[in-house]
Amino acid sequence: MQMKKSVLAAVMVVAAAGAWAQSDTLKKIADSGKMTLAYRESSVPFSYEVGAGKPAGLAVEMSEAIAAEVKRAIGKNVDVAWQSVTSANRIPLLVNGTIDLECGSTTNNSTRGKDVQFAINHFYTGTRLLTKKTSGINNYADLNGKTISTTTGTTNAQVMRKYIADKALKTEVIFGKDHSDSMLLVEADRAVAFAMDDILLFGLIATAKTPAAWQVVGDSIQVEPYACMLRKDDPKFQALVNKVIGDMMKNGQFERLYNKWFMSPIPPNNIVVNMPMPAELKQNLKDLSDKPAT
Repeated sequence: MQMKKSVLAAVMVVAAAGAWAQSDTLKKIADSGKMTLAYRESSVPFSYEVGAGKPAGLAVEMSEAIAAEVKRAIGKNVDVAWQSVTSANRIPLLVNGTIDLECGSTTNNSTRGKDVQFAINHFYTGTRLLTKKTSGINNYADLNGKTISTTTGTTNAQVMRKYIADKALKTEVIFGKDHSDSMLLVEADRAVAFAMDDILLFGLIATAKTPAAWQVVGDSIQVEPYACMLRKDDPKFQALVNKVIGDMMKNGQFERLYNKWFMSPIPPNNIVVNMPMPAELKQNLKDLSDKPAT
């Protein structure tokens, strides 16, 4: 019995040490000579593909700035790799060490904060509906008796389930694995609308084959912040990430990036998303808050 307890204790110590080592992101990168950044395939204009495996967007440029500061901090060059993630696998891949940082369209909320750490908030948005202009859908009441889509693993799925239950709507929800899949469900008439963060919906319209065929409708439900995501219990890496983002917000670089990706033509179609900076984000350029949604 004593032998078994000793072995168990040793295993627990090794496991604890391994967990801590994994949380020391700067050491992990320095030891391996590699940093893996996550990107989304269709979170326009934050993080999306403009070619096979070629990410672009505001959050991609933020990630690149953080990677540059990591190289400076550890005093050596490292290989920077990109890993595509989905709403469903982004947190597991971060926790298990496959990726080192995820900057995109991830909502900073208290539930996720139990598993990961968030940086300074870099956007604020709310759930609305993407639908064809010919659909007859103008607001949430029009969804009664119909089917909508949303994306697996998102807070929007939870928001819509609650809204449908609270309003006693007879609305079915089906799921895409990523935002482009959820939009395809509407395009194929399997759903009448796609419920998602409004900025992502405007971004999808900007990169659609026929932008004029689509519209974003409905009241905005539950304003939520976006933030970059890193592993918990890693104060050194958190301080580095927040310094990079905070400096960008204080010196005007973030606002220039915002204008580039939200107010100017973006690839691949050179369409303008045309969403002025939300009031909450303007305030956070001063506050530098990482406060989560509830």
